[in-house]
Amino acid sequence: MAENWATYGTDLHLDLTGPGGVRACLTRALRESVRTGRLAPGTRLPSSRTLAADLGIARNTVAEAYGDLVAEGWLTARQGSGTRVATRAVPPRAATPARGARPTGTSRPAYDLMPGTADVSAFPRAAWLSAARRALTAAPNSALGYTDPAGTPELRAVLAGYLARARGVRATPERIVVCSGFMQGLSVLGRVLKARGVREMGVESYGLWFHRSVIDRTGLRSTPLTFDEHGTRTEELAAHKSARAVLLTPAHQFPLGMALHPDRRAAVVDWAARTGGLILEDDYDGEFRYDRQQVGALQGLDPERVVYFGTASKSLAPALRLAWMVLPEHLVDEVLAVKGQGEYGTGALDQLTLAEFIDSGAYDRHLRAMRLRYRRRRDQLVSVLAERAPHVRVTGIAAGLHAVLELPPGTERDTLKAAAWQGLALSGLSRFRHPEAPGPAAPDGLIAGYGTPPDHAFAGVLDALVRSLPPAA
Repeated sequence: MAENWATYGTDLHLDLTGPGGVRACLTRALRESVRTGRLAPGTRLPSSRTLAADLGIARNTVAEAYGDLVAEGWLTARQGSGTRVATRAVPPRAATPARGARPTGTSRPAYDLMPGTADVSAFPRAAWLSAARRALTAAPNSALGYTDPAGTPELRAVLAGYLARARGVRATPERIVVCSGFMQGLSVLGRVLKARGVREMGVESYGLWFHRSVIDRTGLRSTPLTFDEHGTRTEELAAHKSARAVLLTPAHQFPLGMALHPDRRAAVVDWAARTGGLILEDDYDGEFRYDRQQVGALQGLDPERVVYFGTASKSLAPALRLAWMVLPEHLVDEVLAVKGQGEYGTGALDQLTLAEFIDSGAYDRHLRAMRLRYRRRRDQLVSVLAERAPHVRVTGIAAGLHAVLELPPGTERDTLKAAAWQGLALSGLSRFRHPEAPGPAAPDGLIAGYGTPPDHAFAGVLDALVRSLPPAA
């Protein structure tokens, strides 16, 4: 029989059928629950009296089954703390990874410098909760129903003002579409471009492979453009006659770390106007510049030829799944038509909360605090390397949540192995190169995501990094 373990407050179905008596069936069912991970290490089990009452069996039977599993090492029993799942229990069987999923280890690394993530320990929980209470209190009942695929009007209105003020974006609420992350927006826009007859999209020769994967899945070909110290060579678009769109990170190229030179910003806008092309501007960390005032968004140069992408993933937390597109007027209806067909949902309550969070000034205060935090970390990283590994050069502008560490030639792979041995999660620069990228590759290097670890762990992370680096020649 299958029983529901409801009295203890946890739904756990124990199958007491099979060969042997009740004790053997119970022992087998509990062992299997631990083995498969349904009962996690450290979980406190109900008393023998409680479980016996729930299952309708004798208390001694439960006590004996517990005793058998304690003897086998599956459970532990201590006076005053009850019976618990042993911490040394066999981990659950690994599930088959999803196609294309990034492989992960069985445990978290001791140190983490992976790029692309903000310090989520600094998420402003109290201020966010206050904003959520105010937003929910003020929200009409209709806000709790199905929302417009463009996003809530409250957030779009607030974003229009904020982006104009902080990033130089020329926007009206009617041109803003809220998405569940940047990749949803990229997917929607790629499908619109494909329907318009676009076959090819220019991309930076170094970038995130899963962004290229999204482009490929929409049926577009991603064509890499080369780079130099001034950023992506946008003039190469003229040679790709079928490319009618280009995806760029102009404020802070990911991962190489430079800003797109002003002449190339102007040139790519001229290309779009001349050919009818479209520029996709990924402004993923545009609020974080430490050595000077932030460079304004490219979109301000030509709002009818640039789609501006922004996100809360770097400024607040990836878990919010909130991003936004500012669209040329001629694209709005087509984008909403595609987004409304299977790409619909973006959580309305988080949208309302973010609108209140920005409108109250809490967002600006949070960004100022995080700029100071990330600038201190970058300065500390540069200082430690200058003192303890001066042969490793930090490149890229002082911005964002990552830095590029240039390594001696031929040492990238061995450095990553050394980092893994130190328990340090780290990415090599070569991982981000487009497989069809022309021209010379960037030097061997590491992408140090100094935004990822919490403050209390940062000194230990830097020590692990220095221990992983190759010695001077």
